[in-house]
Amino acid sequence: MNTISAAAIGDFESRYPMVFNPPAWKRLMPLMIGGGVVLYILYCWWFFSIGTVLAGGQWQRAELYARDWVSYAIRTTIRMTPAGTTVSYPRFSELGDNPNPDWVIRNGNDVTVLFGSAKSLDINGERVIATRNGESLTIMIEDDGVKPQGALPKWAMLKEDQVTVDFGFAGQADIIPERVVVSRRFLGWANFVFDTSSPFWNKSFSEVASLIVSGERIKPEMSNAALAFNNIWYNSSWQHGDVWTKLMQTIVMAFMGTLLASAVAFPLAFVAARNIMPNVFANQITKRFFDFLRSVDMLIWALFFTRAFGPGPLAGIAAIFFTDTGTLGKVYSETLENIDDRQREGVKSVGASPMNVQRYGVVPQVLPVFASQALYFWESNTRSATIIGAVGAGGIGLKLWEAMRTNTNWHNVAYMVVLILAVIFVFDTISNALRSRLMGKQQH
Repeated sequence: MNTISAAAIGDFESRYPMVFNPPAWKRLMPLMIGGGVVLYILYCWWFFSIGTVLAGGQWQRAELYARDWVSYAIRTTIRMTPAGTTVSYPRFSELGDNPNPDWVIRNGNDVTVLFGSAKSLDINGERVIATRNGESLTIMIEDDGVKPQGALPKWAMLKEDQVTVDFGFAGQADIIPERVVVSRRFLGWANFVFDTSSPFWNKSFSEVASLIVSGERIKPEMSNAALAFNNIWYNSSWQHGDVWTKLMQTIVMAFMGTLLASAVAFPLAFVAARNIMPNVFANQITKRFFDFLRSVDMLIWALFFTRAFGPGPLAGIAAIFFTDTGTLGKVYSETLENIDDRQREGVKSVGASPMNVQRYGVVPQVLPVFASQALYFWESNTRSATIIGAVGAGGIGLKLWEAMRTNTNWHNVAYMVVLILAVIFVFDTISNALRSRLMGKQQH
């Protein structure tokens, strides 16, 4: 085993003093940087009042929105009148025109609403008994309001003349003089395939398949298969046809915007590259043009073109085209400035024209890189097209924003988000595969 003598170590230290004995400020630099980062975070915490914002945030809304993404509620109104007790449902109920759910039990004027195991609401004229997990609350309904008997449990709340009973995920009930409004919640998306007006509604998969394959025609003018597809495509609750059409608009917006941007940025990049175009004035004008296009965010371009062309995909295509022309032009020109000049000089040495020098000496080097970058932007623009669609540029982004604004169709929002994620995953996979092949060919 070889050992280093003290003299050799001293010789190393004398030859490399900056390594073995760095100045104090260099030794303290990591600590100073860490302290600066901590101070900056504390400053931001104070300046933006992050603590106050977090304390005042309505975090329960996140739970409500997440619940509404994966479930639906059926509203039921139970009225107590001298003539008797009536049960009614909204006009466009998820249960159809003649609802008779098994979780509403009628026995004369008594009505029992079941909210699952050990959870129920018993309504009998002048009193309501709410039961949850063995704990019961009796509410008397009088002319001057509702009167809970005894202390309110944690799952009940009294506000003015109304008692709200919470049954957890299963739903809730608002007990008001003369009526009880029940919101019964179920997991899943109601009537996702067929709406209540469809002849296939509320039928099992085997029944629908039997009707399509061998059943007698429901409508003489079309086959049952065509009728089933028509009912799915024009589902009034989920609007599959409109959603998928808007999704295709978003995909076309991303593709056309990226394609046009690549086509324009490609020749302009040769003008902006210093080693290709010796004219400094042309270089600078083109580069500043690229800076102008990419300095304005795509969302701002979308707002501008929405005002110019009106709402629709054309505004989205123009916004993507303008932004990506600037970004791709800059990236392409920098790629050209870093090419291997030996290949270009070799083509030039055989007497090729300037155009052929670029064609055979430059383009083969940069084309795989250009295509790879264009594919990446195409994948990224599929996401961006959804965002700019929300400001009026068309596509599924606008429909998503309309569903969110109502604050009630969160299951429709979830449906569109799932579709967007699926498209992005597919495009990401395709883009990565194509880019890997292109860059692999370039390396070989």
